[in-house]
Amino acid sequence: MAGNTFGQIFKVTTFGESHGPAIGVVIDGVPPGLELTEADIQFELDRRRPGQSKITTQRQETDKVEILSGVFEGKTTGTALAMIIRNQDMRPKDYSNIKNLFRPGHADYTYFMKYGIRDYQGGGRSSGRETACRVAAGAVAKKILADHNIRIVAYTLAVGDIQAKKKDYTVIEKNIVRAPDLEAAKLMIKKIEEARLNCDSIGGVIEAVIHGCPPGLGDPVFDKLNARLAYALMSIGTIRGIEFGTGFAATQMHGSEHNDTFYMDDKRVRTTTNHAGGILGGISNGEDIILRVAVKPPSSIAQKQKTVSMDLKDADIEVKGRHDPCICPRVVPVVESMIALTLVDALMIQKTIGS
Repeated sequence: MAGNTFGQIFKVTTFGESHGPAIGVVIDGVPPGLELTEADIQFELDRRRPGQSKITTQRQETDKVEILSGVFEGKTTGTALAMIIRNQDMRPKDYSNIKNLFRPGHADYTYFMKYGIRDYQGGGRSSGRETACRVAAGAVAKKILADHNIRIVAYTLAVGDIQAKKKDYTVIEKNIVRAPDLEAAKLMIKKIEEARLNCDSIGGVIEAVIHGCPPGLGDPVFDKLNARLAYALMSIGTIRGIEFGTGFAATQMHGSEHNDTFYMDDKRVRTTTNHAGGILGGISNGEDIILRVAVKPPSSIAQKQKTVSMDLKDADIEVKGRHDPCICPRVVPVVESMIALTLVDALMIQKTIGS
């Protein structure tokens, strides 16, 4: 079935369910000779794993990755790269009381309408746990991008109405909310803890900046780089919106303000401003690519809610188990990974021009 594979040349296929024995990923199109170890992958997975702080789900998963194929003596072989992450701390019994109920905000109802069957244990394939596979693949993509001097930095820009005022990259991994502003981070953490105490959850905004992307990536009309990035990022279940550069604020600007005028910097074409966010006509222009995604409040909350049962009767539901009151800190590496996968694919597509 379609829907489990991403990419045209650098193809990523994920598999597995939230409370099954394992999850994993297969990547086709990895170039041979890339130095790669499980430690490279593990570093990124540790940034996404559950149970990493007091404001994330307390499900305890080490997310230890195993490379099954595609690597020999520390280098990729060019053949299919397969990786697996075995689930350890599954508690399917946490969901036994709701196996016949559709959780509000989740994919329970829509999956059931599509397939006529659903995995009620944590949501199965619709669970955010699937994103660990994307992060594993993204770690490989980041290694490739590093060889092209392309770097992706993402961070929590806002939680609820608390927004970072500073952009200090050096502190992102020094606070549990992954904000670029330590003072704002304290307020964000307080906001998240308040939501948890109220048996509720809260959303936020993640911003990403791509440094070093060369001009010329992306294709006209339907495969614009911004369209492909939007497709990639909107495939993350918790994302509800995306904007590039000035984004929606451009609706309140004049063309004379929004246009990024060009100038020569030695032999390089630059722009005086970056309202476009590094992409013009769907093709990168060499400036930093800047984007933001809206992250919804997690749907699993411990409050009693109204719903419908599988036999189509009104019912009440209480979702138990271990859940994130705000998913932003753990989504940051997922956002980076989906961007990395998109850019590697775009680089490989670019190389086919004129070949």
